[in-house]
Amino acid sequence: MKNILPILFALLPSSLSFSQNRATPDTIATNKGELIIQPIIHGTLVLSWNGHTIYVDPYGGAERFDGLKDPSLILITDIHGDHLNQKTLDALDIGRAQFIVPKAVREKLPEEMKKRAAVIDNGQTIVFEEVEILGIPMYNLPETEDSRHPKGRGNGYVLTLGDKRLYISGDTEDIPEMRNLKNIDVAFVCMNLPYTMDIEQAASAVKAFKPAIVYPFHYRGKGGLSDVESFKQRVESVDVSTEVRLRNWYPD
Repeated sequence: MKNILPILFALLPSSLSFSQNRATPDTIATNKGELIIQPIIHGTLVLSWNGHTIYVDPYGGAERFDGLKDPSLILITDIHGDHLNQKTLDALDIGRAQFIVPKAVREKLPEEMKKRAAVIDNGQTIVFEEVEILGIPMYNLPETEDSRHPKGRGNGYVLTLGDKRLYISGDTEDIPEMRNLKNIDVAFVCMNLPYTMDIEQAASAVKAFKPAIVYPFHYRGKGGLSDVESFKQRVESVDVSTEVRLRNWYPD
């Protein structure tokens, strides 16, 4: 036993670190109760609202979701492993969850999950109980045959939760479809080269569609973490209508 105990205690902090190190959740009032926003990691978040628990791009292992309610709805934006992560999905308790996904994602799901997956295309709207989901294009510019994110394969999403509209960018660049968004209360905007866009492009897009609140997320690229403090300064120095909220999306 003396030899085993040190090993167990050495493992204990690691097993607890994911939930302990998570960013503190934010709460936003809606006309149908509180919306709780829980950053998880990278492009992964959990939304809790009016009895619904929505997992967006669950990734990073089931341990990161310890202490959170099991999902009733799972949204996946694209086929890459930091969005469609089968290992994480297999380890989570998702028995009651409805999937809403692009066609390319559904094709990669195992048969049991395919049965619970509704396909949504760019520009299409699906209503799941009280949650309205609109598929939004996400793609790289310029559009080329070898693009990491070709137009039409993946989805960004606009969710309507009561009287609030949330935009989740997916992996995109500064595209017209994002710039032309209207009446967005909360936006989650990616910024990581070479996969999506840099902070200048992201700030320019945010200044165009003017969400009330914007969270930089998905900001780890080949060069490390993007300078989200600089992004915040770029937005708030010229646009007092948008609040930039910096949260720790990389708790490791």
